[in-house]
Amino acid sequence: MTTEARIQDSIENKISFYHLACFLILLPFDRFFSQLALMSLIVHTLIHINRKRSQKIFNPQNLLLCSAFLISAIGMFWTHDTAQGFKDLMRQLAILLFPIVLSTSGIDLQRYRKKLLLVFAFTCVFTIIYLYVDALRIILYYGLPLTSLFSRFFINHNFSSPIDMHATYMAMYVALSISIFIFYIFQEKRKTIKNFYGISILILSAGLLQLASKAVFIATFIVVLGLFPYFMPEGKKRIKLSMAALLILLIPLLAITKIDSFKKRYVETLKNDLVQTPGNTEIQEPRIARWACGWELVRKSPVIGYGSGSEKRLLKEKYFEKKLYSSYLLELNAHNQYLSFLIKTGALGLFIFLSTLIAGFASAWKQRNIIFISFLTLIAVVSFSENILDVNKGIFFYAFFFSFFALSGNPIMNFTRLIKRNPDH
Repeated sequence: MTTEARIQDSIENKISFYHLACFLILLPFDRFFSQLALMSLIVHTLIHINRKRSQKIFNPQNLLLCSAFLISAIGMFWTHDTAQGFKDLMRQLAILLFPIVLSTSGIDLQRYRKKLLLVFAFTCVFTIIYLYVDALRIILYYGLPLTSLFSRFFINHNFSSPIDMHATYMAMYVALSISIFIFYIFQEKRKTIKNFYGISILILSAGLLQLASKAVFIATFIVVLGLFPYFMPEGKKRIKLSMAALLILLIPLLAITKIDSFKKRYVETLKNDLVQTPGNTEIQEPRIARWACGWELVRKSPVIGYGSGSEKRLLKEKYFEKKLYSSYLLELNAHNQYLSFLIKTGALGLFIFLSTLIAGFASAWKQRNIIFISFLTLIAVVSFSENILDVNKGIFFYAFFFSFFALSGNPIMNFTRLIKRNPDH
């Protein structure tokens, strides 16, 4: 572990590495700190930029990586919500900045990929431990039974509230960290380190259950039980991984079926989200009712939508019309990234976004980069239930890791050529 932590490189690249590591460590916490780390990295990169590096900015791959930002910028031309559109554009600026900064930085991202991914993964482990300690502290302080840990008071947003983070986004970080540890545990030869990774996976799995994000759990199920065994070499390793995957997922599944609070969160709320009317008056209007409002808007302007920044205003009007007063008062967005693109920039915007994901999947698949595939699977699945690119933590997660995986491997824009030859690894 000590040798892996050492950085043998130029002073410039060491500083770049520690900036990136600092950004990843701060990512699960208040956005001010991660924004500060990003700004410091930008300044550092600008200080050392030269003509040769600046030429790397303008290339097809960077255009693809920042396409989600460009969609929002293009949507400003026909919007009637200029002020909100500008706010959304500024919030999504990281999608433009990360490809530029990472491609013009002198650091070899492929060389430090493992170190940076493990920095992020261990940060998530320690964050989950902290959240459990905080929950147990509250339970002991008020003299509650330990079983209260699995009540509704300590799951989902209530579990992640000490770090003031939306449970779904924290769950996405945890799920990606699980993929990182699974991948490297089968590359590691030292038994002590393998055991350390294994314990980390168990902690993260418990945290994932506690965060109770249905979409992230489904994505994790697909990745761990479906994709990882597929990409493993045939033989004992594949059998071991399949057995380990079943064990990792079996415990949460048993908890979901046996513990009432988890059963209600994972099963009953999923049913309520997929019916036209709420099952009781204690829950908000189901997602499908809000999606129906969104589809009504899309049908009236299917090609170019209504412009950037228009989503909340238009949906709010629809919510009031359909008597969805809870959604109206809370000013909820579509809670579906695909539908959000359709409302704001129509089929044009959705096509560009889907093309970006498909290009990423194609490149990652041919490279057999399972961690990259895990990340893209998380984005693709969670986008059905959240507006990932409207929230700072979702934007930073998407912007950094998409650019990081793309720029530390084979270029995404070469995926058509990758298909014609054997993968490099």
